[in-house]
Amino acid sequence: MSPAIHRDASGLVRVQGRFYRAVDPEFEGSALDGSRSPGRYSPAGRRTLYLSSSVEGVAAAMIKHARDRSAHLKVLAFDVHAERIADLRDAQAMSAFGIEPADAFGDWQAVLADGGTPPSWRVRDALEGAGASGLIDPSRKRPGLWHLTLFAWNQDGAPSVHPAGEADS
Repeated sequence: MSPAIHRDASGLVRVQGRFYRAVDPEFEGSALDGSRSPGRYSPAGRRTLYLSSSVEGVAAAMIKHARDRSAHLKVLAFDVHAERIADLRDAQAMSAFGIEPADAFGDWQAVLADGGTPPSWRVRDALEGAGASGLIDPSRKRPGLWHLTLFAWNQDGAPSVHPAGEADS
């Protein structure tokens, strides 16, 4: 099922549907552990799950990471039900949360390589402080595509993520 987004007046949305993640086949069994490396919204070691709303979105997301990844990735499908998600495509909501687009969408890898703290990590901190359990991130490589970043999952009060076709436990 394609992802559906349900909006309300809170500025946060509910997301439900099928999402995708590319993993090195060596780590397929731990795909739901989250990222092992630093990411746009997470330093190494900070639990974060990056997903895409389409297989095309996975391919677009991997363009920037081609040098850092195995040449042989496997795309896995997951069914997600997530509440309290910040949609960074919504300028009004971003403003209400005090988020500057340049902080979310800037070149985090260059800042990290220069020894700095990427502003996008502070975006995550601000959203978590506002009660968000994740965010929708628009693709910069392929406008119109989007990704889902979860700060917590598969625990009490957090989004649920399961391999496609498996029921919630």
